[in-house]
Amino acid sequence: MNLTLARYRRPFLAHGLPCEAIVRADFAGMHSELAVDGTVVARDSTPATGAESTRNHQLAATLPDGTLLQVEAGYINWVNVGIAVREDGTLLHESHPGRRIAYPASAKKMVSDPNIDMSRYNANKVPLLVDLALGILFYVIAKLTDLTTAALAGAVIGLALVVVQRFVKVDLLGGLAMFGVVMLLLSAALALIFQDDMAVKMRTTILGVISAVLFLGDGLLGGNRLGKGMVRYLPYTDIDPGRLALGFGLLGLVMAGLNYAVAVYASTDVWLFYSTFVDFVLGAAMMLLVFRYARSGSSARRHETVSAIAK
Repeated sequence: MNLTLARYRRPFLAHGLPCEAIVRADFAGMHSELAVDGTVVARDSTPATGAESTRNHQLAATLPDGTLLQVEAGYINWVNVGIAVREDGTLLHESHPGRRIAYPASAKKMVSDPNIDMSRYNANKVPLLVDLALGILFYVIAKLTDLTTAALAGAVIGLALVVVQRFVKVDLLGGLAMFGVVMLLLSAALALIFQDDMAVKMRTTILGVISAVLFLGDGLLGGNRLGKGMVRYLPYTDIDPGRLALGFGLLGLVMAGLNYAVAVYASTDVWLFYSTFVDFVLGAAMMLLVFRYARSGSSARRHETVSAIAK
């Protein structure tokens, strides 16, 4: 069973019968089903990537009175899904009146890219969930106690996961397991040495600089360790580990600087919210630039190889 990323429920009435189109998105693709009076009567599915992934779903069923019910379902933008319902070809219902149901043109190029393999996300869904859970746990503990306790709890849980990993086959920590654990231990050490809120806030900046230096060093050496570890998390098959490590190093420096600014000029509550939620969103947005940089290096090498062969 793949991890569900989003679920959309679109209810409507057809000849007095309660109906519902349910659309679910996961790392494998998009899946839909049509239920009439509580019974599923049609299903459709499309993969996450490839030409087939961009088509709308078509769900059809014959009602008890013989009427043909047709439901078209698909994205109306990057994050939302709409449906159009027809009875014997006549429009009966639209979940988003006037909105065109079609895969966003800006997303088509990405999903049809032959160098993208979304199954990699599915393979790493457990480590990704663990990372997310640790972040939320830190936020909750910090709100209930203090930042130092949250940092220490994170280190203890990180070490516990390393121990558990030895006894289970499921990958809990991903390609950067030991790197992440070392960062947690450094965070806990800083929390113990400097037991005040500002010191704990600064740990993100300090650790950010440390990790950035490590990534930059790895990148200069070709990305054979941290760069290759990060590649495991990504759906791209044409990425350059060295350029990826360099990009993450620069990203780490930028994020460390932003954390410093928020820690110094904002309240503890604002910093806690920023470090748990806003920091992630900003980092994810800037990662897209890092990925583009890392993939361009791989493309350049392929072009040089083809040119050399041609000569």
